Amino acid sequence: MEFPRLGANCALTICKRKDHIKYTDHSCENSYKKDFQVPVCPLCNKPVPVPRGEQPDIKVGEHIDRDCQSDPAIAKRKACISE
Repeated sequence: MEFPRLGANCALTICKRKDHIKYTDHSCENSYKKDFQVPVCPLCNKPVPVPRGEQPDIKVGEHIDRDCQSDPAIAKRKACISE
């Protein structure tokens, strides 16, 4: 049998649910290891890699300031250089 726990309840005994959309929905003590999301730049819609333990907002801001190829980000960088 390939999936012996298919259809089984959550491993947390008080949970009684069969599925979870997010690990954080049920006090999983290892959720920080498994629930990993990659933020997307709001200007260019490209994923911005964020090392674990770092703030996604800061990394997205750095991406916009340095690497983003959207017109508003490029215009902002050019304005900063010409000042």
